[in-house]
Amino acid sequence: MSVAEKKPKTVKAAAKSAKAADVVHKLRIRVRAYDSKILDNSVRQIMDTALRYDAKILGPIPLPTEIKKYTVNRSTFIYKNAREQFEIRIHKRLIDILNPNAKVIESLTNLSLPSGVSIDVKMM
Repeated sequence: MSVAEKKPKTVKAAAKSAKAADVVHKLRIRVRAYDSKILDNSVRQIMDTALRYDAKILGPIPLPTEIKKYTVNRSTFIYKNAREQFEIRIHKRLIDILNPNAKVIESLTNLSLPSGVSIDVKMM
């Protein structure tokens, strides 16, 4: 019985080691900006930097544009029906870098992007 008990444990250990070998580390980068042209240039700069160090890239994936609308009265006191509407559009892109090495991460942290572009980086 001791031999039969050892087989499942070794199979489980082999399965765990196979799962550990198949684990893919991802660097997920979300880029946001008000201007789509600046956003596309920034994404292209990020991708060029990652490709320079032979990283595998998924994306850029365009995410839905977030639209914030604001309604303001034109008049201060009377004329309640006279209103203006303003909107802000926030464009977003998603980039996944699979199995990034230290050189890729270091070069991305030293990357200088234009103002108005915000970046969220997560390691998954």
